[in-house]
Amino acid sequence: MGLPSKIRAGDTVRFTIPAAVDDLGDPIESSTWAAVAYFRFNKAAEGVTVNGTAQDGGGWLFELSATTSGAMDAGEWFAQVRATLGAAVATLAAQRVEVLPSLSYTGTPAAFDGRSAAAVELAEVQAAIRAIVTRGAQQYSIGARSFSALDLGRLTARESQLKAIVARERAAERVAAGLGDSRDLFVRF
Repeated sequence: MGLPSKIRAGDTVRFTIPAAVDDLGDPIESSTWAAVAYFRFNKAAEGVTVNGTAQDGGGWLFELSATTSGAMDAGEWFAQVRATLGAAVATLAAQRVEVLPSLSYTGTPAAFDGRSAAAVELAEVQAAIRAIVTRGAQQYSIGARSFSALDLGRLTARESQLKAIVARERAAERVAAGLGDSRDLFVRF
């Protein structure tokens, strides 16, 4: 199965890493080697370590508890699985892992914005265009950038780019959810 590409914070996550061979072609077997999965967050000094359990058929089973994953900040993490036997160390797997935020809550829910960065920027650019066109604003700020009525062409060009990005993101979400790609065209003869 391998490392998961996405983890929902607060969920129990199980994955397996198969037995492998080292650089010399010698077997790295779960019966003799120990395996550890390391998860590191790219924005803070956060890390999670999970020990693998040897499987009868070979390989290792890893289980990230709901409590452990619940403490992981949403965002892009990096994961690596290493096997050790004495002084010998071998990397079995390494990849980026996206940690998705948990939507569960107790008490009163706090505000949540699940939009992508592109969707947030699209909304900001559309607000700037509306302010300039409909309200006659001479200047509008988005974060640290300021735009004037003369920049309307740049704003509309950026709006088109962001609409394409958001459409691709939504199409990818539909495919990942098993709903198919809405851009597919089927023809019957």
